[in-house]
Amino acid sequence: MVRKRDDGRWEGRIVVEHKKNGDSIFRYLYADTQKELTAKLRQSIDAYQGVELTEQSRMSLSGWLDQWLDRRMAGTVRSDTLDGYRRDLDNHVKPHLGQKQLTKITPADLKDLYAHLLEHGRISRGRGDGGGDRPV
Repeated sequence: MVRKRDDGRWEGRIVVEHKKNGDSIFRYLYADTQKELTAKLRQSIDAYQGVELTEQSRMSLSGWLDQWLDRRMAGTVRSDTLDGYRRDLDNHVKPHLGQKQLTKITPADLKDLYAHLLEHGRISRGRGDGGGDRPV
């Protein structure tokens, strides 16, 4: 769906996921011009294409994060920023939740991850900043 809003901006939406009951979950995008919005929509559609985001997905968090970084974030942030995202996920999230299926991750899993990171601090790999004792 694409429409011009009352404030003059253009709004578009794409379906990115479905709930168990079949209802769609949308991602909304906004732009100043219709041409700009069309480009953003095309990029988002390409990013989500081939990534199964239904609640029945059997993909691991690690696999989904890799696809998200490669398809969604690549080209939208600088390469150094992307490398930092990848490093943080590899060092902090994937060791604890990476092998878990997306549909099996619970709020309790995230709470446990946060507690672990607060207790053990972040992993400092090659930065030389002595950050091993600081929480993320």
